[in-house]
Amino acid sequence: MNLKMNISFWNDEGRFFGPGPYRLLKGIESVGSLRAAAKEMELSYSKALSMVQRAESALGFALIQRKIGGKHGGGSCLTAKALELMDCYEQYIQACNQQAERLYDVYFEKFQQEEPTFNRQPRNWEKHSI
Repeated sequence: MNLKMNISFWNDEGRFFGPGPYRLLKGIESVGSLRAAAKEMELSYSKALSMVQRAESALGFALIQRKIGGKHGGGSCLTAKALELMDCYEQYIQACNQQAERLYDVYFEKFQQEEPTFNRQPRNWEKHSI
């Protein structure tokens, strides 16, 4: 049995940050574009922009800086606060997973399956012949 946790942050309006927005920011960091990061995640640009705007609104600071297209094209890069948020989120996830594994062992150890044993006696088919 494997333990899997997803940690998301919510406010009165709903979820505003979690694995999806985190992956989107990692994609922006990697490819330098909100549109390209959204495409890699198979999200529409408007959905990706909405995710960023919802998180920015809830957090109270900008996550990306946008550069409008032109002769050399546009793009996006992460703000220093976004990088700090991502670092804290990664550390928080790691700490939560470590504690969750420890607590899982404490509370669910009795339910963990033992190695299957095949020490059953073979059936005596001769007794039950048809």
